[in-house]
Amino acid sequence: MLVKDFKVIFEKHREGAPTFPVPDFPEEYDLPPELARTAPLNLPEVPENEVVRHYVRLSQKNWGVDIGFYPLGSCTMKYNPKFNEDVSRLPGFTHLHPHAPEHLVQGALRLMYDLQEYLKRLTGFSGATLQPVAGASGELTGIFIIKAYLRHRGETERDEVLIPDSAHGTNPATASMAGFKAIEVRSNSNGTLDVEDLKSKLSDRTVGLMITNPNTLGLFERDIRRITDLVHEAGGQVYMDGANYNALMGWVSLADLGIDVVHLNLHKTFSTPHGGGGPGAGVVLVKEHLWPFVPVPTVEYDEERGMYHLNWDRPLSIGKVHAFYGHFLVAIRAYAYILSMGGEGLRQAAADAVLNANYLRHLLEGEYKVAYPTRNMHEFVLTGMPIKRDTGVRTYDIAKRLLDYGFHAPTVYFPLIVPEAMMIEPTETETKETLEAFADTLIKIKREAYENPDLVKTAPHETPVRRLDEVKAAKQLKVKWEG
Repeated sequence: MLVKDFKVIFEKHREGAPTFPVPDFPEEYDLPPELARTAPLNLPEVPENEVVRHYVRLSQKNWGVDIGFYPLGSCTMKYNPKFNEDVSRLPGFTHLHPHAPEHLVQGALRLMYDLQEYLKRLTGFSGATLQPVAGASGELTGIFIIKAYLRHRGETERDEVLIPDSAHGTNPATASMAGFKAIEVRSNSNGTLDVEDLKSKLSDRTVGLMITNPNTLGLFERDIRRITDLVHEAGGQVYMDGANYNALMGWVSLADLGIDVVHLNLHKTFSTPHGGGGPGAGVVLVKEHLWPFVPVPTVEYDEERGMYHLNWDRPLSIGKVHAFYGHFLVAIRAYAYILSMGGEGLRQAAADAVLNANYLRHLLEGEYKVAYPTRNMHEFVLTGMPIKRDTGVRTYDIAKRLLDYGFHAPTVYFPLIVPEAMMIEPTETETKETLEAFADTLIKIKREAYENPDLVKTAPHETPVRRLDEVKAAKQLKVKWEG
């Protein structure tokens, strides 16, 4: 059996195991001398069952949403129906060639067009592009669209992007990559954007505001209309980071909130398993005044010809942001998810995500300190500062100890404005029993921290790999199996 991981298979090499048969080429076959092998291929000899067992054994050491709870705050690691996976693997989709002529791919173009229309209806926007391939890619696309719009209006002096101190780290990075200065706006004592601080930083140099709603503390920005009005009065645009759209899906028209451009993560909200770098899709939706600037080509329907097509004739466009047309199979999963859920199903998913988060916070708030003790949306943030002060046990230690109990850790040390942060997002797909078991485990670990802090500080104890020197691991990464 030929396997790509030759290093592993050579280590399992045993003389006499099944090997490839010798090719029986006809003698008259004239192989060019430069292609003829002059030495044995030296392939490993490993029985098929040993190869299969090796990879299955490795897979069982990994964690995934099909194995257990994945409460990563801000990442929305929810279980995704396998039906959507099956649909994305239909041969008619997977065998498409990106250079195929339009008249041969009408089904694919219709799917992309219809998906755009569904997302526009959900969010209240008038234009969409599926081309960006991740959240960060969607952010950069959105800011480039705003930049092109302002340059087209002759407002070249604008060079400041306002960003809340609770924002995802990609927001200031995006502003910098687009050639702008990132200006931080403080959060208030309630965990939402400080409107007075925002007002003090708005000027004729303001490009716009990048805001996440609900924000990374899991709180809805209650002053959002006042905020967007202030930015518009200053001549800026409002970009919304849609990473947390799982809390709003089907309930809120983002356009009515005064948002000008938003990116949605199909891989978080609309049923694509993600993690480890991909795949993703950061669909960008815009209001009508920004539509001329979206990337080319756009997927449109020509009523005269009665067919779908890619429109390249867009002189104000920012150009392409990705080869071909993004991650098409991710779009298929989102399309299948939306059709199978329907409008009411999407609303219910968002409602259940909010319900689960509030229930889990309720179970924990008597034992752990909630950073901002108010009703949250789809996620919430705890602070481990009291435990660290009393016992020396850090949030990092609690996260490692969770692994011993068979739970993946939540996001820790983010957002940065919360010391010893623990950011938890249960999503809508977890049962009441799972949430209760997770809460019970966190409470048990807290008690361990007070009764036997060294036990928690040296965790994990039961995992295949113990605690690593993370600085060294980042510099000397080992990703191969060692026997």
